Amino acid sequence: MQKAARQHRVATLLAESAVTSQSQLVDLLALDGVKATQATVSRDLEDLGAIKVRVPGGETVYAIPELPSDQIAPSDHLRRVMGEWVVEVAVSGNIVVLRTPPGSAHVVASAIDRSGHQMILGTVAGDDTIMVVASKADGGPALADELSELAGLTDR
Repeated sequence: MQKAARQHRVATLLAESAVTSQSQLVDLLALDGVKATQATVSRDLEDLGAIKVRVPGGETVYAIPELPSDQIAPSDHLRRVMGEWVVEVAVSGNIVVLRTPPGSAHVVASAIDRSGHQMILGTVAGDDTIMVVASKADGGPALADELSELAGLTDR
């Protein structure tokens, strides 16, 4: 199973079940026929912005915050995701278009949204394409340069 599909399944499991530990999540994935190690699950939870929340009764469970402002990611997270998934960057005005392998755009868009980047108003993700809207009308080229560098694509 591809990383993007596995992470989608992880997010679904967190929404449907009270997952209290990474080992429990590994077991739930295994029941679905998805092989994953605890280390893989740990990285997936980080990529998804999962946090531990206390539920009635005092138990803590993993959850993915619904509001992007609640999901600020570590600063190196965006660089890692961009480097792993983005294969092309293009720009037009204040719009930057990122290309990814099929099924991966949502992972990158989520990382961008959770980065809290001041030059970005927001993203729209399809299957393999992300539209990133720069906050300034003439901000696309500078943003494209920065995103290209984060992705390791310095020669756009």
